Amino acid sequence: MTAEDPAADPPSRSKRADARRNRETVLTAAAEVFVTSGVDAPIRRIADRAGVGMATIYRHFPTRADLVTAVYQHQIEACAEAGPRLAADADSPLDALRQWIDLFVDFLVTKHGLADALQSDSDRFAALHAYFLDRLLPVCAQLLDAAVEAGEIRPGTQPYELMRGIGNLCIGRDNDPRYDPRRLIALLLQGLQRSGQA
Repeated sequence: MTAEDPAADPPSRSKRADARRNRETVLTAAAEVFVTSGVDAPIRRIADRAGVGMATIYRHFPTRADLVTAVYQHQIEACAEAGPRLAADADSPLDALRQWIDLFVDFLVTKHGLADALQSDSDRFAALHAYFLDRLLPVCAQLLDAAVEAGEIRPGTQPYELMRGIGNLCIGRDNDPRYDPRRLIALLLQGLQRSGQA
């Protein structure tokens, strides 16, 4: 069989598809483990959760920083891609914004420990933060604008301020089981609404 033989392509494509599937499985498992155990959780726990060997994880992510960075990029993408879908499927623009903020809070909770994990690599952390803003600010802006145009939210709220405020409300959640940032975030959203909105 020559390299140009079309029959040689399917196994290669199949291996690439398997590799992509493994990578996605590892990223999902790592995100779940990070939520419960932090970014310093043993790699073996992530491998067990993903149902793969340790070698598979290290093949895709040679260092912990590589894995942590990939998890957050993956979650940023999921959060960004959810915006248009929610805008199309939700009952109202305000409902789409609420649902997206729930996803954003889930992301922020998983993000806990990111700075510590990457503190020795400030360039990587800065690049990831810039990527976060580049991908999520426009999505937040579109959802906010739609809610304003529908008359559900008063104009004037900046997407960056909203995202920053939500992020600040999430700080300290891990240290105090009595604190539920989602309650305060719901109050924040109520404050943005025009009178008469439920």
